[in-house]
Amino acid sequence: MKKFFKSHIVRTFWPHFVLVICAIIVFHFVSEINILWGFLSRVWGIIAPFFTGLIIAYILNMPCSGIQRLLMRTGNRFVIKRSRPFAVLILMIIILTLIVLFLNLVIPIISQSIMLFVGEFESYQQQLLDVIAWFNNLDLPNFVPSIELDDILAQVGEFAQNLEAVDIIDSISSIIVGFAGGVFRAFLAIVSSIYFLVEMEKLYAFTNRLLGAIFSEKNKATIYKYCGKLNFNFRQYIYVQTIDGLILGSLMTVLLLIFRSPYALILGLMLGIVNYIPYFGSIFGTAIAAIVMAFTQGLGTALFASVFMFGLQQLDGNFIQPKLMGGSFSLSPLLVIISVTVGGAYGGIMGMLVAIPLVALLKDILDSYIEYREIQNAEKLIVNSETSDAVNSDATNSEAINSEAINSEEPPEDSATWL
Repeated sequence: MKKFFKSHIVRTFWPHFVLVICAIIVFHFVSEINILWGFLSRVWGIIAPFFTGLIIAYILNMPCSGIQRLLMRTGNRFVIKRSRPFAVLILMIIILTLIVLFLNLVIPIISQSIMLFVGEFESYQQQLLDVIAWFNNLDLPNFVPSIELDDILAQVGEFAQNLEAVDIIDSISSIIVGFAGGVFRAFLAIVSSIYFLVEMEKLYAFTNRLLGAIFSEKNKATIYKYCGKLNFNFRQYIYVQTIDGLILGSLMTVLLLIFRSPYALILGLMLGIVNYIPYFGSIFGTAIAAIVMAFTQGLGTALFASVFMFGLQQLDGNFIQPKLMGGSFSLSPLLVIISVTVGGAYGGIMGMLVAIPLVALLKDILDSYIEYREIQNAEKLIVNSETSDAVNSDATNSEAINSEAINSEEPPEDSATWL
């Protein structure tokens, strides 16, 4: 049997056989990719609330650890022994208090703004008709279609008439089921985040033991090194975006109050929240604020205010945010846009939030690898150069020795013959 496997025929056809087997495996994998993708999507749908809860717990662990350190300084053994659960409890009380205060302050203003919008709806509708009429009266090329509001309303009415009662009931029921599922997943994420917070130290100890059992000390140190960088990236990103959102939201609110916008507080709050999404967030929020001002205060006021709003946005993006970042995320704008787009496509809003720290870590790893390879290539060049110099030096020495040997030969006794 050994002779058979060592024969020339087997050694010749063995690589082709392995290639055919790999091609068959790849073909079956590609043909069943929909089934595999459906299975992975189902698994992700199950674990997504827990993953969201883990991210929430990670964010809340920053203030929770600070509260725990304060409790450790009390010197009370009972409090020190149970410092983690007490810290989580105090943090939950603080968060609930802030939520209640926020709702008591903001809900009346929001309800007042909604009532104002409903009361002025007819004037906003007339302004929209005026804008459509102004657009249709422009001298535009023939390939630009005009906006016919009557045709649009007729198509909407025809679509509504074609809807059957069963379809409407199915749509409403699917919306209700989707909303109930979203509420349940949000509740599951919040509850799991509390448990993650309480068990954070045990999870860290278990992870440390698991890594020690699987990897060597060198590989374990490498994993901790890059996990520490990822942790720093996340903390820095959350800190910077929070402070920057407060600054940008406050400046936008003041600017909208100067222009006497009735929705200044709501729009400023929205701008501060969407600022967590890099690049797209502030642009989207500014555009929404400009559209609202166009309907409520006229197109001229909106255009004039948009100049100042986009100016503030550029000031924030080019001066305030880089100062807060301090060079932590040296990513090009194109890389940020690509990472946010991919993160949003696969993870929604949460994917957009975690995209930048992850991409920053991947960039650090890639830079470290490139630097390592450059050092290796430089060392190889130095070794090759030294080897070449040594060979050349040996050849030169050999030639010198041969030359000295030739010159040191004694002339024959017959000097005339020798000459």
